[in-house]
Amino acid sequence: MRRISLESAIAISEHSKRTWWRRISAAAVARTGLDSRGRATVAVEDALKYVTVPLSPEDVQLLIRADGGDAASQNDAAQLFDEAGLTAAALYWWRAAAEQSHPDAMQNLGFCYAVGKGVPKDNNLSVMWIAKSAAFGHPIAAEQMARLSPYISPL
Repeated sequence: MRRISLESAIAISEHSKRTWWRRISAAAVARTGLDSRGRATVAVEDALKYVTVPLSPEDVQLLIRADGGDAASQNDAAQLFDEAGLTAAALYWWRAAAEQSHPDAMQNLGFCYAVGKGVPKDNNLSVMWIAKSAAFGHPIAAEQMARLSPYISPL
């Protein structure tokens, strides 16, 4: 049985944790146990019933890899949901990948904070994520930091 964590199901469906537990309690969705990280899981097919974006079989495999902790897949899943206009789902995956030091995800997360896309605008968090991305060699982030350097004074 293919399964994903309840947290991922919440993110990709953009339904609340309470709603998901209500579905599990009503047996509309089957809880499939715990994954290797101790997270509650549901069947992928059950989760997909509540996703508003059409997903190909390849997209579903991408989500399973992303849920398993693969940073590149998490970043790709974020791009998929961002292009579909599901910013909250995109942010969930960008954060997961950025916390694993994925340069593209860090740069994208920094951009979200810079413009307030799905999060409150926060210049400090924006610069932090973009600087981290630049430190990992991301060319766009490096250019963004170079443009900021005249305005940043050393402590």
